[in-house]
Amino acid sequence: MSLLPSFHHVSFKAVDPLGDGLGDEIAQEQLEPEAITSLEEGIDEGKLTEFWQTVTTDIEKDPEWFKFTEEE
Repeated sequence: MSLLPSFHHVSFKAVDPLGDGLGDEIAQEQLEPEAITSLEEGIDEGKLTEFWQTVTTDIEKDPEWFKFTEEE
């Protein structure tokens, strides 16, 4: 016994997440003088790794810290 009526085909209309004008707003903000462009510049992997190692070390010093998995 089926709880749904016997449909042969069910389909949904595609949704455009930028269809309400959001795409135009994003494009306009990207042209503003204070737009974020630093992510387009080169990334110093060494500095990034050092930063996250420092963050991890600080977190592990927290008395509430615990590990979900054991690394081998």
